[in-house]
Amino acid sequence: MTNDVLNQADFDLILGTRYDNGADYWATPDGRLGIEKPISTLTALMIMSELKVPSDHEALQGAAELVLAAFRDDGRVRIAPKGAIYPCHTAHAVTGLCRNGYSSDPRVQAGLDYLFSDRYTDGGWRCNKFLFGRGPETDASNPGVTLLVLDAFRLAATPKRIAELDRAVETLLDHWTVKTPVGPCHYGMGSLFMQVEYPFLRYNLFYYVYVLSFYEKARQDERFKAALSVLKQKLDSQGNIIVERPNRKLSQLEICKKGKPSKAATKRYFEIVQNIESKNQDHPIG
Repeated sequence: MTNDVLNQADFDLILGTRYDNGADYWATPDGRLGIEKPISTLTALMIMSELKVPSDHEALQGAAELVLAAFRDDGRVRIAPKGAIYPCHTAHAVTGLCRNGYSSDPRVQAGLDYLFSDRYTDGGWRCNKFLFGRGPETDASNPGVTLLVLDAFRLAATPKRIAELDRAVETLLDHWTVKTPVGPCHYGMGSLFMQVEYPFLRYNLFYYVYVLSFYEKARQDERFKAALSVLKQKLDSQGNIIVERPNRKLSQLEICKKGKPSKAATKRYFEIVQNIESKNQDHPIG
């Protein structure tokens, strides 16, 4: 079972933190799933998908069941016993589950239905939480949340929904032109965004190009091609992805050593290449 894990030593490090929030599966005793001390249940699911943890591993199943139990009947996800429920909570939950093979679960499908019906006017997704105040730039979807949701839909989209996802893709492509912080959470494309970050957890160049490469509208667009060109410049002479900005809490993982080539990240890069070389024939999205 665990012999199939991409990097067993990394998985052992992640497993070593499973009780650090006070309960099993990276949760707190009162059932909070988003506490990052050092990582949360939601983040653990994301990382396990990058480590290719088998679907029958008890830690993956336990974390997934905690998240599945947090779905409400309307498809939203409550990641804490109290407090507001934001679209980003549902986006993280649905994406983590889809990455680990749970896209067909009825609760995940309900979450996807909710997200599909809860799009902002520009086609993307956003949370009505204005940490930076209100201004013209906040009258837009949150690029980071939109990227997460498109990540989920690339794994679970149905043909009739594909065309309507083009508007969400356009909001991300437009951000490549604007680059300034937009949305209530002020996602921007500055120097930090341009540094290769892995695993795929936050809004950054590598994750941006990776997800958009699954959508025909993006693959045909000059803005996507420009972003891909910048990413290509990050490859070493052997064609490997060099991780420039690992998540501080994950700095001990072999798959994301700062300044080092990452086999796992490079495999993701070659998925981008394959998506483009498919020339849009028989592709699941677009």
